Amino acid sequence: MAERLKGAEAEALAGEHLERAGLRILTRNYRCPQGEIDLVVEDRDVLVFVEVRYRHTSGFGSAMESVDRRKQQRLIAAARHYLAAQHIDCPCRFDVVAITGTPSTLEWLRNAFDTSP
Repeated sequence: MAERLKGAEAEALAGEHLERAGLRILTRNYRCPQGEIDLVVEDRDVLVFVEVRYRHTSGFGSAMESVDRRKQQRLIAAARHYLAAQHIDCPCRFDVVAITGTPSTLEWLRNAFDTSP
């Protein structure tokens, strides 16, 4: 249960950071059969699917590195589901917000990956 709370806290921290940067949160924790999208936000005319990763330490790899190709493919599939379910056709991108340690260091990588196979 403690790990779930840390995940929720990391997502809240990431959401606050994105809002301060001028993005608007549309959806939190979108779940579908293909997976989960932590945050769906609007950055002007671009829909952004955000993966939030938290690591207490980087001893086993950084939070950013944990978004591997398999995770990217699940996010892409979930994003396609979201777009179809919401009947949305607009420019999209995938961002990663990586949070490490206590006190936390936050790294926001815009356009972290694309939908190429």
